[in-house]
Amino acid sequence: MPNSDPRRPQDIRHASGGEGCRPGLIALFGSGETAPAGRAVHEYLFRRIGSPIRVAVLETPAGFQPNSAWVAGRLAEFIQERLQNYCPQVTVIPARRRDGPFSTDDPHLTAPLLTANYIFMGPGSPTYTVRHLAGTRAWQRIVARQRRGAVLAFASAMAIAVGAYALPVYEIYKVGADPHWQPGLDLLGPYGLEMAIVTHWDNQEGGVHLDTRYAFMGEERMRVLEAMLPPSATLLGIDEHTAVVLDLAAGEARVMGRSDVTVRRDGEEQRFRRGETFPLDLLGEVRLPALGEGLPPEVVEEVLAAEGIEDQWPPEVMARVEEREAARRARDWARADAIREELARMGYVVEDTPQGPRVRRK
Repeated sequence: MPNSDPRRPQDIRHASGGEGCRPGLIALFGSGETAPAGRAVHEYLFRRIGSPIRVAVLETPAGFQPNSAWVAGRLAEFIQERLQNYCPQVTVIPARRRDGPFSTDDPHLTAPLLTANYIFMGPGSPTYTVRHLAGTRAWQRIVARQRRGAVLAFASAMAIAVGAYALPVYEIYKVGADPHWQPGLDLLGPYGLEMAIVTHWDNQEGGVHLDTRYAFMGEERMRVLEAMLPPSATLLGIDEHTAVVLDLAAGEARVMGRSDVTVRRDGEEQRFRRGETFPLDLLGEVRLPALGEGLPPEVVEEVLAAEGIEDQWPPEVMARVEEREAARRARDWARADAIREELARMGYVVEDTPQGPRVRRK
């Protein structure tokens, strides 16, 4: 039965120093991200963004496959053709693995993430995704961009990977490993939500002879898996051709698409049908983290710089930077070098770029 909880979205608790966090929406698809139901979700998200829409599609979840470029290209083609009324600017980022020439840790390869306001990833392997994204520059940039308003759209394997606990679907279903969880990317942990996300919740590919619900685990294995989760965790199940859109700023979740979303927490289960909304406090106590919480300062700085924010440093620092620029224009190199050294003693580094000086902390 649909939930009838009368509670309204709760007041979100802000972390100390969290004034720089204005989180973007997060859409988690059970599947069907390129089906008609999925298209309606993308349109809803695009309308929330406005114009211009700058999309980045990453290859990472399917990076182990020889055709990962085709997988990501198919997603990009879908956006360009089926959502052309929104004039999206789409970039495919071939960040396939942590090492090698297409590294998720390459700051140049993943540079489009700095200006993207819609980041999309989908099918592949959840555990491969975690292994090749966790702690990388690509993932750090994604987290920072979402905290500054970018929308994230994650489907299937990627949606599983962003939980605190990631389901090793291939290892269990294809290889025969015993049921277990592996650490996930924990995208929602800083927001106070300890999640295990399971897509393909209502899968029926096995027919009458094989139970393939719950991401191909079946009921028996899912009972074992659920018992392995700590009591503090929430299990979020997303049916196929269905998405749940998390609005962390408003403290509300919206179910969209063809079917239902299931929340299991504290030994209770609640189901929400398409078109319904529910308060995020059913998933945990939501908080808004500081922009830089858990992120390297240089990632926060480059994200803010990409937004054109130049007044992030103390006025006395920016005043000295302007004085140095005046000295450089006057070709007074000794004065410019002296100011650079003074800024270094204050704890700041000035880098000269074709776009002008860039300031960062030492």
